[in-house]
Amino acid sequence: MEGEPMDEAWRVPDELWEQIELLLPKKKWRFGRPPIPQRKIFDGIFYVLRTGCQWKAAPPEFGSGSSLHRWFQKWVQKGVFKKLWKAGLLKYDKLKRIKWRWQSIDGAMTKAPLGGEKDGPKPYGSSEVGNEAVPSYGWRRRSPRADRERRQHARQAPRRADA
Repeated sequence: MEGEPMDEAWRVPDELWEQIELLLPKKKWRFGRPPIPQRKIFDGIFYVLRTGCQWKAAPPEFGSGSSLHRWFQKWVQKGVFKKLWKAGLLKYDKLKRIKWRWQSIDGAMTKAPLGGEKDGPKPYGSSEVGNEAVPSYGWRRRSPRADRERRQHARQAPRRADA
């Protein structure tokens, strides 16, 4: 596997890259190593976003995972991906005419299939007291005696009459 060239399906097509390149901020190189070409960085970021792999697991031909993540954060802060999204919507609207009056959103949330077993007590404690779980309405019933004992803490100073 080492040394094999990356499949071209993971790269942004040249025609699309020409449009994307116009929206990217210009890189300034002052000293040190020459910067990684923006095309390589962009391909690496989209590889990570499309595959869902960790930044450090990105193929080395895109640059280091740390560099890719650093550029991703810079571009998010500068609004690059928002500009790309807007430009894509406008282009699609010109080609296919988006029906702006009728839109639909769909989503799903499911449990991770390989989530594993519960892993014991958490350092921040549990919301259970004994075998009693917190009821769905969010509060526990207390006895009147417990309320009397809780009324004044020992640390609270008594109120002064002249205040």
